[in-house]
Amino acid sequence: MTNFIKENLLFSIVLSFILLGNSIDLSAQHHPEGTIKVYPVESNELLLNPGIGFTTFQRFNGDTLNSKHKWTEGFPIEYQAFDGDLTNKNYPQTTIAYFRVNWRFLETGPGVYNWEMIDKALKTAADRGQTLMLRISPYEGVEDRDVPLWYRKLTGEKKSKKVRKWETDPENPAYVKYFGGMIAAMGQRYDGHPDLESVDVSFIGHWGEGTGTHLLTDKTRIALVNSYLDNFKKTHLLFQPLNGDAPNPEVLVKGTNIAAYWPDGTNNGTGSRMRHLGWRIDCLGDMNFWPQYDFTHMMDVYPEDIIRSGMKDAWKKTPIAMEICGTFFRWMEKQKYDKKTVEYIFNQALKWHISSFNAKSSAVPKEWGPLVEKWLKKMGYRFVLRKFTYPSEVKPQGQLLITTWWENKGVAPIYKDYTFAIRLKNKQRTEVITTSAKIKNWLPGDIVFDEKLYLPKDMPEGDYQLEIAIVDPVAHLPRVKLAIEGVTNDGWYKMGTIKCDKNAKVMVKNKSRFP
Repeated sequence: MTNFIKENLLFSIVLSFILLGNSIDLSAQHHPEGTIKVYPVESNELLLNPGIGFTTFQRFNGDTLNSKHKWTEGFPIEYQAFDGDLTNKNYPQTTIAYFRVNWRFLETGPGVYNWEMIDKALKTAADRGQTLMLRISPYEGVEDRDVPLWYRKLTGEKKSKKVRKWETDPENPAYVKYFGGMIAAMGQRYDGHPDLESVDVSFIGHWGEGTGTHLLTDKTRIALVNSYLDNFKKTHLLFQPLNGDAPNPEVLVKGTNIAAYWPDGTNNGTGSRMRHLGWRIDCLGDMNFWPQYDFTHMMDVYPEDIIRSGMKDAWKKTPIAMEICGTFFRWMEKQKYDKKTVEYIFNQALKWHISSFNAKSSAVPKEWGPLVEKWLKKMGYRFVLRKFTYPSEVKPQGQLLITTWWENKGVAPIYKDYTFAIRLKNKQRTEVITTSAKIKNWLPGDIVFDEKLYLPKDMPEGDYQLEIAIVDPVAHLPRVKLAIEGVTNDGWYKMGTIKCDKNAKVMVKNKSRFP
């Protein structure tokens, strides 16, 4: 090795240590232009954020879990006594409670609705720090979870035998009238409710999972889909064309206003009339659950049907929800999955851009706890602020020029209308200034956002703490935890100090950033 190479190698090593030391010790640097550059320290903390992560099922934060292998659904929630402790033992904390109840319990007579059942679930979820994910299933395959008794008497029909998992004839006009009418009434009452996370598009087959949807006439299928589309225009809708019970998933969305795009270049249409629906799958983890069949969901159904449904890119606009096949303990004790298999399943879910996961409120085996935590850190969105710049001083009514570089280390965007905001705070004044950032467009990867903001003209002179947060658009309270250090007790993140001074020098504009 020549002396020249040795000298340059030594210089590179020394320079690397200097740069590393600066990145650790210096969170903000003053520059001659009067700009302060901040490089926040990334946090590896597991974050509990809105709309992502595990859900509870027929339960809420703080409730006792289901047993290892069984769970409840279809019936109204049996509310447990609550002692004020929100901790979920052997189960992650959640921001979503999933409630799945059958039609007969909501519509107790023709056009007579038990709204109190949903009202109570919404309120309880909010009290436990959660929003409510909701499905009204049409029926199951047992008598006490059948279609409403009044509906059976009204139509005079016996249980349908055309399809094994049909308990009534969906082509009977009464079905669209009453089941579809119930969904319409529910949408008119709850669409846009702040505590309603999403609603499943569910109208046929046991548990509303869609068995035989491909056999419906276009008229009936579209009418039932439209009972959701026409009445839920604010709340996210999640569709389920991917469970294997209805072959040819592309048929299920054809002719509707659901945005879908197929590999051959065809689509359902474009423009403002098209609706972006998320989708859900209900058997994540089926590698060999039913050896008597010649398919598994993970290896045959999901990878292909996500493409065939035309909804491969739905995650860019609306959330993707998944549900465990069986329970974690079935995976471990009956299916004999090892950690490598579990990690494969989790990685497939990330590839499909999962935001939320229903593990049926059944405990996570201790051995798999680290795998679940690692998974949760990638599920949905995870915002890291990499760089933030701002001027060291600004005049009252002067420009506050900020530049930001973020990284979304998750697999999906955020789907809520939250706002990126700046807070200036000292003993005299607290001022929150909102930005125009469209954070719902912050897909995985790097995001650059720059903004010209202005201080109020009556801003008192003095030094202020400058903080940032993603807040709700009304009360301007922090709603999203960031994967960086430096959070205050009330959820804001410290960037540094800034001076408000009527004699402040005007920053020279960087034309490459601020035209």
